[in-house]
Amino acid sequence: MKSKLTYQVLLLALTLGLTHQSAGQDKGTMLIKNGTVLTITKGTLENTDVLIRDGKISQVGKGLKAPSGAKEIDATGLFVMPGIIDAHSHIGLESINEGTSQVTAEVWQGDAIDPLQMSIYRALAGGCTTSHAMHGSANSIGGQCQTIKHRYGTFLPEELIMQGAPRTIKFALGENPTNHGTRDGLLPQTRMGVEFVIREAFSQAKAYMAEWDKYNKNKTAKGFRGAPPEYSYRLETLGEILKGNIIIHCHSYRADEIYMMLNVCKDFGIKKIVFQHVNEGFKVAPELAAYGAMASVFADWWAYKFEVYYSTAYNATILVRNGVTTSINSDSPDLIRHLYHEAGKTQKYGGLSDDEALSLITINPAKQLGIESRVGSIEVGKEGDITIFKNHPLSIYGVPQYSIVDGIVRFDREKDPADMRLLPDPKAEIDVTLHGQYDEGHDNCLQDVEYLFNDLVGLKN
Repeated sequence: MKSKLTYQVLLLALTLGLTHQSAGQDKGTMLIKNGTVLTITKGTLENTDVLIRDGKISQVGKGLKAPSGAKEIDATGLFVMPGIIDAHSHIGLESINEGTSQVTAEVWQGDAIDPLQMSIYRALAGGCTTSHAMHGSANSIGGQCQTIKHRYGTFLPEELIMQGAPRTIKFALGENPTNHGTRDGLLPQTRMGVEFVIREAFSQAKAYMAEWDKYNKNKTAKGFRGAPPEYSYRLETLGEILKGNIIIHCHSYRADEIYMMLNVCKDFGIKKIVFQHVNEGFKVAPELAAYGAMASVFADWWAYKFEVYYSTAYNATILVRNGVTTSINSDSPDLIRHLYHEAGKTQKYGGLSDDEALSLITINPAKQLGIESRVGSIEVGKEGDITIFKNHPLSIYGVPQYSIVDGIVRFDREKDPADMRLLPDPKAEIDVTLHGQYDEGHDNCLQDVEYLFNDLVGLKN
């Protein structure tokens, strides 16, 4: 049965910019004029313009001219900074744990992105333009993650994927993969069991790669009749970690398990690792720095479970002062909306400078995701991901006004659809008849629009 979409829901869809033929990866051209530009890497520039052409920053300077037809934003009295980046998030996902095995390197969150989640739009409202959609921490070796850009306004999941971003994968230590030792007969149930699972998996991957190397070397030899080894995407993925082609992002809390994982990496020649949460990272900060490991931390969360009773709000600052590339993350659809406040806490707890504090939510998470050449600072040649604030972003009075992705405005506070002025009457009839049957793939989209409408109205009320 065909569903009916009333005028009210159509209006909402148009307000949100949702179309079947999305412009999700379109590149915009715009001129941001006369702002205080917080470049992060090249200091603060007063009364400065930023010109974005075809989605990339082409000029930063004074008195720049906009190309014909380009959008202009007057940033007089406003602060212009790179779009905020969250190195640990689960927005855009609904299922984050593949709990069928302690090693699930074969699954990929990029296969399961939901572009219609309101959490993506709300992240934009908090100035966040890029996030790391991560697998969960139920497995010692979980699934592959996906870096996404918050191109809200599309029905197409692939348009959120940051094409060309390095591959990443989730590992986990501690209570989560062991489930407190309550899983009868299942490995692992202890921290040493977690280490065994990881070491065994890497050993299997090394043997698998050696078999393929031997086969590929011999298959062209005259008279060779051997069969290729059995293909395993799980072991292929683990092999890519060993080759340095995938960055490990490892859930961790305690200093002893962090140091244990460093030793595992050392033994298998793995250089690319970012520890997540890292509540006791301050205890092993010199060791993390010496290894070149990075740390993505909470600003001040601890004592919410047994293994995180020991931490400090000075954690981020201690890591920074020891030379560890550090970011502050959210791991939350709420906290992602005010990461700039979280970064500001490091000025109270440790006295980081403005640029150091803002680096924790811009260039540093970009480095952890391997995308620092593309985003994380305002520099010519980088992608046009910009957030514009009223008041300084590290001030408690800082409020994001615009969030721009690839030169396209994805959030404009003055045109915020959450404003009731731009919503249809919440009491108006919405005549959408759905019986669980999809009509040529369209009814599911209409249902999502209805959910969005109800979500927005509920948020306002």
